Amino acid sequence: MSPLLTADPPCLGDPSTFCYTVFKATNNAWLAGSANWLLTKPLKIVLIIVIAFVARLLVRRLINRVTTLPRGSGKLPALLRPLRERAPEVLGSAVIERRRQRAQTIGSVLKSMATFLIYGLGFILVLGELGIDLGPIIASAGIIGVAIGFGAQNLVKDFLSGIFMMVEDQYGVGDVVDIGEATGTVEAVGLRITTLRDLKGTVWYVRNGEVLRVGNSSQGFAVAVVDVPLGYTADVERAATVLAKAASTATESDLLKDNVLEPPEMLGVESVTPEGIQLRLTVKVRPGKQWAVQRALRAQLLGALEEAGFDPPLGRLFPGVAPAVEK
Repeated sequence: MSPLLTADPPCLGDPSTFCYTVFKATNNAWLAGSANWLLTKPLKIVLIIVIAFVARLLVRRLINRVTTLPRGSGKLPALLRPLRERAPEVLGSAVIERRRQRAQTIGSVLKSMATFLIYGLGFILVLGELGIDLGPIIASAGIIGVAIGFGAQNLVKDFLSGIFMMVEDQYGVGDVVDIGEATGTVEAVGLRITTLRDLKGTVWYVRNGEVLRVGNSSQGFAVAVVDVPLGYTADVERAATVLAKAASTATESDLLKDNVLEPPEMLGVESVTPEGIQLRLTVKVRPGKQWAVQRALRAQLLGALEEAGFDPPLGRLFPGVAPAVEK
C-alpha cells in the first residue's frame, strides 16, 4: 500500500482541529485527513449559497418596499422622494400611474444590479473555496464582456439613456412631448422603449437611445399663443384694444379661469403678409392646457372683432360681400 495512504495526516497532532475531532470519532485516518474536503468545504459552499439567496431576497423586498406607492394615496414612493419630480398637477389621476411606472422601472434596475452583485460575489467565494485560480476566469470574463458590449452597444445605450431619463424625470406618463420623429402623449416609459400616441391615434415606439432632444409641453407652465388676422385698412391700435379687452373677459369666464395663470398680454403686430396683418396675444396657462385655451380664445376674439365692425383680411377679394363699417 502506498505510504501516502497509510501515513497519518499531520493534523492528528493538533487537538484543536476538526481533523483531530473526526479521527477521535471515527478512528479513521483517511477520513480525518479528508474531512476538510468532505465536510468543511461543502458546508462552507452551501452556507455561501444560502447567505447569497437570503441576502438577495431581503434586498429585493427592501427595494419593493421603497418603490411601491402607499395604498389609497398619490404620495411619492420612498425611493423617488430624494429625486426631482416634474409631474404637472393637471395630470390628476395620471400622476399616480406616472409615479408607479417610474418607481417600478428604477426598482427593476436596482433589483438587477443587486442580483448581479450578490450572486457574482457568492460565485467568486465558491470558486475560492474550491481552490480555483480566479485570474484567468476574470480575464476571460473581461474579454467576453468587451465583445458583448461592442455587439450590443445600441442596447446598452438605450438602457443607460432610459436610466438617466427616469432619474431626471425628463418626461413621464401623461406628458405631451416632441421627440423629433413623433409628437404625442406619453403612454408608457421603460428602460429601453418609450411609447407615445399622437393626435391621429398612432402609437409610436421610440428607443430611448435615439432620443437626442425632448420638448416637453407639460412641465411648469405653458403659453397659449393666439394670432389674429386683420386687413390692411384696419385700425391696429383700436383692434389691439378690442382684442385685449375680449381676451381679459374670456380668461375670467368659468370656462377658462381655472387654466389661466396670468392675465393675457397683447404683444401687438407679429407679422405683415400679402394677405393682411397678424396681431399676437399670449396667455400663461397650466401645462397641457394651452391648446384648449387657444381654441377658446380664437372663437372669442374673432367674434369680438366682428362685433366691433372690423373687416376680414380678404374681404376685399369678394366684391359681392359688402364690407362692414367700423364704428
